[in-house]
Amino acid sequence: MIDRFHIGKIVNTHGVRGEVKILPDTSDINRFSKLKKVTLSQNGKETEYKVLRGAANGNTAILKLEGVDTPEQANLLRGAEIIIDRADAIKLPENTWFIGDLVGCEVFEEDGNSLGKLTNVYETGSNDVYEVTDELNRKLMVPALKQVLLNVDVENQKITVKLLPGLKEIYYEN
Repeated sequence: MIDRFHIGKIVNTHGVRGEVKILPDTSDINRFSKLKKVTLSQNGKETEYKVLRGAANGNTAILKLEGVDTPEQANLLRGAEIIIDRADAIKLPENTWFIGDLVGCEVFEEDGNSLGKLTNVYETGSNDVYEVTDELNRKLMVPALKQVLLNVDVENQKITVKLLPGLKEIYYEN
């Protein structure tokens, strides 16, 4: 499991008090109002900041960071990636996982046959779709449905699935 999560990127300044505008990379934009600290990663350097306040603002979020008090100081942070520690992550409901924990898991059929590694997760709205890539670089799209996901063990990087009839053949023939 990963220890830190990327949750957004600073895309602009906001106002005259040094606030920054964030393009979120998280499904819960309201999480920014609960942050106490963040790490900014920019040009290979990481700096931790105390968050004085945060709020959702439409499709973006606004953060006020301690020590960033002018638009000029905020502008210097443009392009920085926002990272948080796992301990500061939101609590997930049962049977849900962080995408960062899923990517890289080995995916097996219920008979033990390896399908490959989970390489991407597509959030479609109705249900997520897991992209699984095998050793021949063939891709299999697996719907993340209760009847398909038999076991997800992110600690041991193993997912067991029961594929819907014909699913494997459709993707592996192309």
